[in-house]
Amino acid sequence: MIKEKILEVIKNSKPRSKEELTKLFKIKNKEKKQFFKIVEELQREGLIFEDSRKKYRFVDNDKFFYGKLQTNAKGFGFLIRGNLDEDIYISKNNLNFALNDDEVIVRRYKDSSGDRPEGKVLVIVKRVNTKFVGVFQEKKDFGFVITDESKMAMDIYIPKKKINGARNGQKVVVKIEKWPEENKKPEGRIIEILGYPEDPHVDIMSVAASLDLPMEFNKAAISEAKSLPQEVSADEIKGRRDFRDLTTFTIDGADSKDFDDAISLEISKKGNYILGVHIADVAHYVQELGAIDEEAFKRGNSVYLLNKVIPMIPFELSNGICSLNEGVDRLTLSVIAEINKSGDVVKHEICESVINSNRRLVYEDVSDYLEKNIVHESLVGLEKTLDNMYELSQILQKKREEGGAIDFDIPEVIIEVDERGWPQNIHKRDRRSANKLIEDFMLTANVCVAREYFFKNIPFLYRIHERPKEDKISELNAYLRPLGYMINFDGKVEPKDVQKVLERAKGTKEEMFISTMTLRSMTKARYSEINDIHFGLAFDYYSHFTSPIRRYADLTIHRIIKRHLKGTLSKGIIKNLKLVLPEIAEQVSRTEKIAQDAERQVEDIKMAEYMSERIGERYIGRVSSITSFGIFVELDNLIEGLISYRTMDGYYEFDVDNYKAIDYETKDEFHIGDEVKIEVINVDLNMGNIDFKLIGDED
Repeated sequence: MIKEKILEVIKNSKPRSKEELTKLFKIKNKEKKQFFKIVEELQREGLIFEDSRKKYRFVDNDKFFYGKLQTNAKGFGFLIRGNLDEDIYISKNNLNFALNDDEVIVRRYKDSSGDRPEGKVLVIVKRVNTKFVGVFQEKKDFGFVITDESKMAMDIYIPKKKINGARNGQKVVVKIEKWPEENKKPEGRIIEILGYPEDPHVDIMSVAASLDLPMEFNKAAISEAKSLPQEVSADEIKGRRDFRDLTTFTIDGADSKDFDDAISLEISKKGNYILGVHIADVAHYVQELGAIDEEAFKRGNSVYLLNKVIPMIPFELSNGICSLNEGVDRLTLSVIAEINKSGDVVKHEICESVINSNRRLVYEDVSDYLEKNIVHESLVGLEKTLDNMYELSQILQKKREEGGAIDFDIPEVIIEVDERGWPQNIHKRDRRSANKLIEDFMLTANVCVAREYFFKNIPFLYRIHERPKEDKISELNAYLRPLGYMINFDGKVEPKDVQKVLERAKGTKEEMFISTMTLRSMTKARYSEINDIHFGLAFDYYSHFTSPIRRYADLTIHRIIKRHLKGTLSKGIIKNLKLVLPEIAEQVSRTEKIAQDAERQVEDIKMAEYMSERIGERYIGRVSSITSFGIFVELDNLIEGLISYRTMDGYYEFDVDNYKAIDYETKDEFHIGDEVKIEVINVDLNMGNIDFKLIGDED
């Protein structure tokens, strides 16, 4: 192909200009436009770049590198690139007006001491961020925006005619129209006014806007959603398995509004469990390539920002016709699995179905029954079924544990807010019996679906969690060794090797640190059209099937399953799936990360808001992490704050080899898990940072 030939020439010969390349390849005038398009494509992919003499050079990953720039508030940055042993440091003067997250070409060179790679930005391949959120500052004839983005080292200049009604101190969204130049800041136009920082929900709206999360559906998607029926018709039920006489129910949180999974359980004559996992048939209502589908693909998943939900599909579906509400007929895709007393799936079936959920149960009520035998009125008549479900749940957990599944058991935080969005209470989420039961049943359905379609050799979307790299485990062991732990492995690390360390740490003061650091050393779970292991769960085959209301990956495989069940998976469709599934996998993996970032940022901000009313108050906490600049302390409610070494009596340093903070004069030390008394001294509501001060016993 011409593309490969162009790349080969640029790689293996002297730098050439665009015109020199056209002569070399004997490109006619009428072919030049297409030829230049191919050259530009190579530039966009970061494979070649145009130097200051307008000559094309090859990005050789030796002298020249392509990657993403990460800057900070101090003005310098790093080129982040996975295949580099070290990130390349780029001083403020060598950024060449590149901004945080821009894709750039960097020339690497050594500084005078030679102790770290340094570089200079030569080319900005792609400006990734064009919109920023920040606080507007008004001047006489102009304004500027101080962005919330801590890694953005420059304010954005706003000409008077582009202020668009913003007032001093308001949170705004600004779009950059002129990029920074010598002695000139970036220039922008205000495109949205979010409100004053203290206004209700502005903090959450700021996070959503900064990550470009779409808050509203377009008119076409809304119109399409409103045209959908809100009841299941007799015609739609034809040809489906009818489970309306089967006892089915949902178990969700007390505040849940959409229900995409229901469960059932019977006991066979052989004494095996017949588990039914019934999932909302969203694919029946969301037309492929329709307006709702396009919006769902763009969003990738629903985002839950405390009391604000940014749904993947409109509420007419998620809370209406697709929600498995109590006492109404609903279309579903069901996995019916027969499971023996050892937890093995003896056989399973996947089918289009219809159910009528008998009850809407709540996690707390079901857990109270399973753990304390307290029968809430909603559970009356379901006791025996719940007993059998609990029995099966424990069997499945034991089987997973024996297979090496890793349970990081890192507690989640619950943040309760008032109608204005202000935090009222923060505490740990209890991962109780009912939550685990639903998790066990969903995992079983996901495995059944993934196994079946893998062995049918049908193009599919898998949820994979690749084996951690050995260097990451070595790095983790450097943290664990001073605490008396090690992940030992023979040849390649297995889930059981990690499981052993976490089991040994259970109940110790360093348990949370070890779980957190171990989780960070793992690769990120992602979606892929190619099957691979799920290391954390110790599964060879795994997919996401059970949440099509809130995950596009699940909706995608529902469509594949339905086509297969109906016998309409033609050669043409299979060929098309092979083309589009990699794109879908990449998109939903990307949007999942954005959603996680948004949820984490909102949690940090709400924790800071909560502590802003508690300045001067004192608490007991535990050392959760130690760094070169201070120690982090976590309170019982999972709020974490920094004690800077500068605020501590004495001169503390980070002893990396023994993972402790030590004052070499007094020999006082702080270790992971140590209990300390702190005072809240400062919060940054914008960034979600909290500062503590150490309080001695004498205080």
